[in-house]
Amino acid sequence: MNEQLNISHISKSFGKHQVLHDINCEIKKGEFISLLGPSGCGKTTLLRILIGLEQPTTGKIILDHVDITDIRPAKRRFSIVFQEYALFPHMTLFDNVAYGLKLQKVSAKEIHKKVMNTLSMLKLEASIKKYPAQMSGGMQQRTAIARSLVLGCDLMLLDEPFSALDAMVRVDLSEELKDLQRQFNITMIMVTHDQEEAFSLSDRILLMDRGILIADAPPAKLYQMDDQPFVKNFVIEQLNKRAKYLRELNGA
Repeated sequence: MNEQLNISHISKSFGKHQVLHDINCEIKKGEFISLLGPSGCGKTTLLRILIGLEQPTTGKIILDHVDITDIRPAKRRFSIVFQEYALFPHMTLFDNVAYGLKLQKVSAKEIHKKVMNTLSMLKLEASIKKYPAQMSGGMQQRTAIARSLVLGCDLMLLDEPFSALDAMVRVDLSEELKDLQRQFNITMIMVTHDQEEAFSLSDRILLMDRGILIADAPPAKLYQMDDQPFVKNFVIEQLNKRAKYLRELNGA
């Protein structure tokens, strides 16, 4: 796999408050990366810099060997799935998914083909006439994912995409997302504070605390870093507690 995205010496300050400290990372084509850490660690700020909604104080974002640090969001060839879905309430499911293609002035025939193919993959084709108020939370998030997938971008950013969903819906939807990611070889970068979610989905986890990149490792390797206090406290102990709870719940 070739390097697709290079996060080079990214720092960010708001006035005298520094929220990111010299973040460096290389992301390869087709990887699923999780930005994991507690609230306030800087992961959402880093995502906003990747999107182009914030400018770094220092450092560069390199995409396919091109410096995109100063390029506006619409020109970055990224698709984005937000936590709050951001669906248009007055549009049907079909029209919400088709919206980005219409902005690109794609023909109506091609829009219909692309939208229906995408909705079929997410099992939404029978609901194209529904409005957001008529959809469950899981269906709304599937619609938001479909809207990003239909644009054909090969890098998708996700901002805590499952946090508003019930536990079982989260599991089902995260598995669907991982299958789609593998099927289309899409690079995905997801912000999350959920250790289990990061471990189940990620090829690599970028673990952050107080604006510092603490670790950059595959889940199995990160789990072995019990000599590092933050990794042990925030990751390993929390996963062990959850595993113990599930065993007790199942009567094991």
